[in-house]
Amino acid sequence: MLTAPPLTLYVHVPWCVRKCPYCDFNSHERQSELPERAYLDALLADLDQDLHWVRGRPLEAIFIGGGTPSLMSADFYAALFEGLRQRLSFSDGIEITLEANPGTLETGRFAGFRAAGINRLSIGVQSFNARHLQALGRIHGPEEALRAAADARDAGFDNFNLDLMHALPGQTPAQALDDLRQAVALEPTHLSWYELTIEPNTAFFRAPPEQPDGDSRADLEEQGLGLLAAQGFERYEVSAFARPGRRCRHNLNYWRFGDYLAIGAGAHGKVTTDRELLRFQKTRMPEHYLADPLNARRALTVIDEPLLEALLNGLRLVEGVPITMLSQRTGLEAETINAALASSRAQGLLVADEQRAACTELGFRHLNTVLERLATQVG
Repeated sequence: MLTAPPLTLYVHVPWCVRKCPYCDFNSHERQSELPERAYLDALLADLDQDLHWVRGRPLEAIFIGGGTPSLMSADFYAALFEGLRQRLSFSDGIEITLEANPGTLETGRFAGFRAAGINRLSIGVQSFNARHLQALGRIHGPEEALRAAADARDAGFDNFNLDLMHALPGQTPAQALDDLRQAVALEPTHLSWYELTIEPNTAFFRAPPEQPDGDSRADLEEQGLGLLAAQGFERYEVSAFARPGRRCRHNLNYWRFGDYLAIGAGAHGKVTTDRELLRFQKTRMPEHYLADPLNARRALTVIDEPLLEALLNGLRLVEGVPITMLSQRTGLEAETINAALASSRAQGLLVADEQRAACTELGFRHLNTVLERLATQVG
């Protein structure tokens, strides 16, 4: 029998003001007033169909992503959390994160979110350079980004993340580092700093912009990592940096191969039953989701290679994951797991520690290569 890991909840809000050219998420430009009441009812009806997977566990965290969740009102979230508490138990000190776009935050909006029960924000700044924000198709400027961080603090948020990108079209290393310095100056408790990647099914994929070359990116990353370390930010995942005690709980559960329920149009989840691990996703189109939330679940699949999937997630963490945790969450014996890792350990890509699966410094610098090799070695 498989051990049930910790449980979190992901809530997807699919609407945005304008689709960004780099975005491959399930987001849809708002055409009219948002159907808040109908979407709330659909979310809770959707959740009701998945409650059998809870298995008595409390929620450790809730993460509300999109799209642009900050388009929804504080009243919407207050009603959502009331409905969730009627169906699920919340752990003590549960972390509830809302993604927010600085271009959708008129004065007082953060205070409403805080009063509704949200206690962590993830603010999508991306850059503080007006030209780069325009190239990314963002609906906000540098001033809105600065004001969003100040408003978050004024509203009582002592825990917030800033999302920041580099390798932007036309961006110099000096400009990227200036973005990072401005972000640090706003005193967030968490930073997500990652490279712009060109994904299929995006406007940038159809018409790729010119980005800095590989050598420039590598040099920038080294300088940026040094800057963040000097400012007291701990790198705990490939692109995640936190003050002590401020790691994102929902994302940690994801990387540690925990379980997460998922509700909302296009939401993806993963759950553990007594005998197998399952992944699922929900109907993508908002109008279809609203029309039939009781049958929103699609593509329920068994995870046939749980160890590989667990490693693809866990090796993104600087500290990796304990072998005992991998054993509990995949149902495989520790000896089997260590045997599967032996080749990569011998190559110096993973630490020579049979109690832990983690990359060496070399392996972490070449993580994609490590993961590609493991994909051919682990089954």
